[in-house]
Amino acid sequence: MSINFEEINKETIYIALEIINSNPQYNEMENREKARSLTDMENEFLNPNTTSEFIKLDDTYIGVIDYMLVNLKDSFPWLGLLIIHKDYQGFGFGKQAYEKFENEMRNRGLDNIRIGILQENTKAQCFWKSLGFVYYITSKAQNGSAILCYQKQI
Repeated sequence: MSINFEEINKETIYIALEIINSNPQYNEMENREKARSLTDMENEFLNPNTTSEFIKLDDTYIGVIDYMLVNLKDSFPWLGLLIIHKDYQGFGFGKQAYEKFENEMRNRGLDNIRIGILQENTKAQCFWKSLGFVYYITSKAQNGSAILCYQKQI
């Protein structure tokens, strides 16, 4: 079994909605609602600012990854989201997907990746720390939530 990425488009956006809505706890932390709408997904994943891809296990859609190669605020690449469908969590697929992403970034000549994690998302903090990310600053999201910023040299 192998992990690969496939670009999200207008015809497949409904699959991203199903993956995101399989994680109501994350949605509530991120957006104060347990479920997101198709319009939310279109705004988040069908825009020119980020690259939005499915994480696939062979031919099965199991997650979503969303990133910027260059954040105009700091000129660093940022991984905005890596989320696995609830049914596929706990099998190491998130780690495998991240490792594939990191290899792709290294092959592009990048040497750092930054992420932001909601302060209350302790599960995500543990996950990213286990992959070698190091905390460097706390910032505020538009909704006032504290975002813990981490980075990793690759």
